[in-house]
Amino acid sequence: MSGNTVRIDDLPIGRFHIKIAGLTFGAHFTDGYILGLIGIAFTLINPQLNLDPFWQGLIGSSALLGLFFGSLFFGWISDHLGRQKIFLISFVLITLASLLQFFAETALQLFLCRVLIGIGLGGDFSVGHAMLAEFSPKKHRGVLLGSFSVIWTFGYVAATFVGTAMLGLGDDAWRWMLASSAIPAAMILIARIGTPESPRWLVHKGRVEEARAIVRKHLGAHVVLDDEIAEEHKGGFRQLFSAQYRKRTAFNCLFFICIVMPYFAIYTFLPSILQKMGLAEGFGTEMLLNALLVVGALLGIWCTVKFTRRGFLIGAFLILSAALFLLVLLPGSLAWLMVATFGLFTLVLSAVSNLVGVYPAESFPTEVRAGGIGLATAASRLGSALSTFLLPVSVAGIGLNPTMAILAGILLFGALISMAWAPETKYLTLTDAGKGEGEAGPAQPAAKVMAVL
Repeated sequence: MSGNTVRIDDLPIGRFHIKIAGLTFGAHFTDGYILGLIGIAFTLINPQLNLDPFWQGLIGSSALLGLFFGSLFFGWISDHLGRQKIFLISFVLITLASLLQFFAETALQLFLCRVLIGIGLGGDFSVGHAMLAEFSPKKHRGVLLGSFSVIWTFGYVAATFVGTAMLGLGDDAWRWMLASSAIPAAMILIARIGTPESPRWLVHKGRVEEARAIVRKHLGAHVVLDDEIAEEHKGGFRQLFSAQYRKRTAFNCLFFICIVMPYFAIYTFLPSILQKMGLAEGFGTEMLLNALLVVGALLGIWCTVKFTRRGFLIGAFLILSAALFLLVLLPGSLAWLMVATFGLFTLVLSAVSNLVGVYPAESFPTEVRAGGIGLATAASRLGSALSTFLLPVSVAGIGLNPTMAILAGILLFGALISMAWAPETKYLTLTDAGKGEGEAGPAQPAAKVMAVL
């Protein structure tokens, strides 16, 4: 490599990085918006479609269920066919399915529309995280990937305001609420036209000249990419479960599940939970917690930069499990302390959620990165779909406090898993992804391209 060249990993943040980040963040804003609206829409959907707790849980978890299938399928496909195609196709599906919600006449039709939305979002999460990670400089990768949670939270909170404003539109206001997600989805789809393929993926596939052209066009003629062509590593789910990567795979799936199960279960049904806890004082407590979601997401970026990935994750899990157990034990007479504890829980949960965008992208090499992200996302969405579906059923069956205690136990399990298996990926280059402390790195390839670009 000549002295006047610079690697992608060593670049400062530039206009193109910001563009790719913005296009990727759009999926997370849309996801937060879609999931935030359903809780408000339920106040009108329930009486109009005569939903029982089973259908409430099923529709509440429908987009998450779709995310499970979309993450698995599109993550695997993109490791074989490329990132760019899925980057566009996913939002075609999201836009169309969002519009179709307006015309749903039965619970089943609404459920199917939201499953399709989730499939598109799942594919986009897998590809978007991989795309941004593969373009990002090492120094700024944690901030960019961690910002996904911030943007998701803005989408979720924006949905609260939009949904509340639309309640005055009459009995069919829920149709306008849910269909409104087609607006940001269509804007993102149009903006993504012309997005280039990931050069790291192209190099891995042996398409070095195409990768060189993309890097020079978008990042500069002086920029090079050191990477490997690992011909004996064909990618796919088999490699994710090989002896070399299976601990990484299990950790990324399990820690992700343990974060999102309480998150989606609690905040999808937040108004009804606050009511049962005796904390629903008008709109005040809900707005406070929504504000803390935003503050926590911003705080999480700082924590991602300041602390190690492993230390941040373990500490957050311990605080979260303790706070939720305390909420179960506190008497209703101490409402101020319950609000304060719920606020702390919300703040920390939102902050540590930044790591779900960081850890999977940093844990796997290029040939299985999208598949690894997709599998972890799929596992998390299956878990969150299960918890969201079961929450109203569980509350009706065993009560709110035992249900919350179960969620606290899930968070404690997340802490134990992280203590046992969490790697430290903060200081790794993407070429070194998967080579954690005490682990053997990938087998040396037959040919290695150094400074190919």
